[in-house]
Amino acid sequence: MTTSLTPPAEARLGAYLRDRRGRLDASALGFGGPRRRTPGLRREEVAQRANISATWYTWLEQGRGGAPSGDVLDRIARALLLTDIEREHLFLLGLGRPPEVRYRRSEGVTPRLQRVLDALDPIPAMIKTATWDVVAWNRAATVVLADYAALPLEERNILRRIFLDPAVRAANPDWDGVARFVTAAFRADVARAGADGDPAVAALVEELRARSPEFSRLWADNDVSHYGEGLKRLRHPTAGPLAFEYSAFAVDGRPDLGMIVYNPATAEDAARVRALVEAL
Repeated sequence: MTTSLTPPAEARLGAYLRDRRGRLDASALGFGGPRRRTPGLRREEVAQRANISATWYTWLEQGRGGAPSGDVLDRIARALLLTDIEREHLFLLGLGRPPEVRYRRSEGVTPRLQRVLDALDPIPAMIKTATWDVVAWNRAATVVLADYAALPLEERNILRRIFLDPAVRAANPDWDGVARFVTAAFRADVARAGADGDPAVAALVEELRARSPEFSRLWADNDVSHYGEGLKRLRHPTAGPLAFEYSAFAVDGRPDLGMIVYNPATAEDAARVRALVEAL
């Protein structure tokens, strides 16, 4: 007969709740008093902040409260002032799955992430949001894809550029395939990031449907796709035909952001891109 050294999920959940509860500053949360013997909040105080039964919360810490709902875990997470990653861990312990994504609009990238992009030169790379707004890029992306810094914020959106800019359309030999792909990947991205109910997304979709019959037709197909990796071909006004193997990467802790790297497909493509960057 063998026994598992790993405690059951209920026990791990209870231990995690006790640990987080013990780390809170009771006085800062309005529960200070002269007779407190242990650090942190009491169980009934967490229950009060979460607006749940003190008895049930006690059972959860004791590993006998049953499976809590996502709503209850959300309230406990707020009561314990959990960070996003701590909230995710709470859901994994309590329900065996991560919480639903809470979308937040991007306000740019950290200097560290920008340095990652810069280190990739002369390989074009950029960061896009779930709504496909380009928020960061390197020099190679500037000379190969677009001078995003010179564009108004609303024109840095990849879908607007694909469907509404004739120059971008002319630069893509397989525009029909690109248009179908970006529409399907955009639909999947906004749903994955929890942004499909965001008013800004609805406004962008309605704008594109009104201004582009092609987008309206493709959007009605309800296709979804992941960005993944593949081959991208461009007609560059200076360097001529270019080919890239692109790869998409998630940014850990930021479901609203994705990094796309365009690696030149051949040594000749790499030399042409390098020449463009050096001439910048």
